Amino acid sequence: MCPEYGATMAFFPVDDVTLEYLRLTGKSEETAHHERVYTSNLQLDLGEVESCVSGPKRPHDRVPLKDMKADWHACLENKVGIKGYGISKGEKDKEVKFSFQGHHANLKHGSIVIAAITSCTNTSNPSAMLSAGLVAKKACELGLEVKRWIKTSLAPGSRVVTEYLIQSGLQKYLNQLGFHTVGYGCTTCIGNSGELDNSVASAISENDIIAASVLSGNRNFEGRVHPLTRANYLASPPLVVAYALSGTVDINFYEEPLGRGKNGRDVYLKDIWPSNEEVSKALQTYVLPDMFKSIYETITKGNPMWDRLSVPASTLYSWDPNSTYIHEPPYFKNMTMEPPGLHRIKDCYCLLKFGDGVTTDQISPPGSIHKDSPAAKYLIEHGVDHKDFNSYGSRRGNHEVMVRGTFANIRLVNKLLNGEVGPKTVHIPTGEKMTVYDAAMRYKEADQDAIILAGADYGTGSSRDWAAKGPLLLGVKAVIAKSFERIHRSNLVGMGIIPLRFKSGDDAETLQLTGLERFTVDLPERVNDIEPGQDVNVTTDSGKSFTCKLCLDTRVELAYIDHGGILPYVIRILIKQ
Repeated sequence: MCPEYGATMAFFPVDDVTLEYLRLTGKSEETAHHERVYTSNLQLDLGEVESCVSGPKRPHDRVPLKDMKADWHACLENKVGIKGYGISKGEKDKEVKFSFQGHHANLKHGSIVIAAITSCTNTSNPSAMLSAGLVAKKACELGLEVKRWIKTSLAPGSRVVTEYLIQSGLQKYLNQLGFHTVGYGCTTCIGNSGELDNSVASAISENDIIAASVLSGNRNFEGRVHPLTRANYLASPPLVVAYALSGTVDINFYEEPLGRGKNGRDVYLKDIWPSNEEVSKALQTYVLPDMFKSIYETITKGNPMWDRLSVPASTLYSWDPNSTYIHEPPYFKNMTMEPPGLHRIKDCYCLLKFGDGVTTDQISPPGSIHKDSPAAKYLIEHGVDHKDFNSYGSRRGNHEVMVRGTFANIRLVNKLLNGEVGPKTVHIPTGEKMTVYDAAMRYKEADQDAIILAGADYGTGSSRDWAAKGPLLLGVKAVIAKSFERIHRSNLVGMGIIPLRFKSGDDAETLQLTGLERFTVDLPERVNDIEPGQDVNVTTDSGKSFTCKLCLDTRVELAYIDHGGILPYVIRILIKQ
């Protein structure tokens, strides 16, 4: 999760509770260092910690649980953006009725259609998972149910989780509410929830409903969880169960009931929330060190299908040209021993123009492959059925799929199209609207380079390598932005793309750049004549010019650009050695 808040790593000091957790999970004390030495001490008043969720479009947009209803209503009315959907007051309370498998159903803005206890991080915590089970148990005992059209799932962080949920008797209550175990691995968090029922999907898309998902995953960037859930909230596993019971994010848990239980009695969150003592007792009784030891004893053993796989004996990998999963990468094609030098950025077209907060999920979506996308067209041409498309994340070993998936996020907002939502752009020489991939290929065929204009915090989110590789393969030579996320800036440089930052107070809007201009970046021809962080003049064919800061911080980064990226740079060094 560190990239979400701009760090490379995080270290949380060990305390007695941490040590007890290590003992509980069967870790050995033989290699532990018992002396604790800290350079500084930070104090946290646990009384100030409150229950929160994050959303609806970014993991760091934290919302206190007590403010959730008010925040949701504000999001509905706010103009379209990071915290807004632009719904008019007259449309806020719209309700759509439909038939779901022979039953009456209804959806409103904020109705939950996906509720998933998922993710490798949050489903490995015994306290959180047992709490979810206890919430489910109390809910079932009081007669609460989850609406049948909500897609529920449970993807435990390990098989140990399944073991203690079964041993404690809590799994049967999760099952009763629809949280059946669907597997172990990346599921809803990365867009692998599967399709919604056709009746639900039609009700959402035909009536422009802002449907919601609630999941215990790591990330909720736009278009990631599911194409039809435009609001996605991250919550703890027990809160996921609670939200599934309520059926909506438009609720104040402190004042409104989750629903009606036996005898028509209102049931509130406080009625089903377990006490610390209940959770602690379940932990001590059902989460035992021997569980971890016995299950992990066989973790390195394969299964018969794995063991039957034929393994090539050659030292070098034999590329299969027919594979749609693994292709020989193009980064070393036509590579010479001498670096090519700085690529002249002259008369470039703007491929895309963005506002603030463009995430790596929007640049290179990791989730499902849309049936009408360029990547889908490629897969169909290579004999892959729609049901076997899998996800971009699973096909990241094939650059042909990934380059077609770059900027293919269905929630992309390109200012060249006046705010139209979708993975499209304008091919400027002809004025035609087309997919980003098709426009980029048109530019490449005409030997025309491209740039990207962006606002603040370009490249926030996961430190996804394909968010830099993809633009490179599309022919992008530079990104001019108001600011960059730190790790993504480094990744751009590593792929040979030059990051340029508008000077303080400037951006594409204040400079009145439409994005329809042609851009030339005035850099010396030799890298040795460039200083890290120097000012650079950018001119356009419209007569406008402006100054940017060159976001290359060291001479090593200048060397990467000189070599065409870090990959050929490393290969040349290895060959010389």
